[in-house]
Amino acid sequence: MADVKVRTRETGATAVVGRTGFPHVTSVTGGELDIVTGPSQAGYGPLDLLYASLASCLVLSARIAASRYGVLDRLTEVSAKVTGEKAHDEPSRVAKFNIVFDIKGDFDDAVRHAIAEAAENEICTVSNTIRGNPEFVTEFRH
Repeated sequence: MADVKVRTRETGATAVVGRTGFPHVTSVTGGELDIVTGPSQAGYGPLDLLYASLASCLVLSARIAASRYGVLDRLTEVSAKVTGEKAHDEPSRVAKFNIVFDIKGDFDDAVRHAIAEAAENEICTVSNTIRGNPEFVTEFRH
């Protein structure tokens, strides 16, 4: 069996907020993002980031799936719109994710469906993590 070379990228983020103001997030690779909390404020809130993480992982995973199926050369564009519905009871959480794929290319709906299924259920680390039950390890510093 051939060895599969897995490329990894350092991941992680730190959010900081003061007694007042909004959170500021920095990724371990130097990306920065200011978080908004008001319903009418433009920008990303915490749930937007969750949906954005899932959407971006899904489109990248769909491209990988198209490559695996040998149709990458016929793929022109993939988009994934992710929204959600919050639970009505405690604890506060997203109870349902709504995903709409738009997979454009020169292939039929069966191939589109196969690409979407592979992306969502096999390849995307974010969707696989959300579906799972990951362990949380929390430390406290002062």
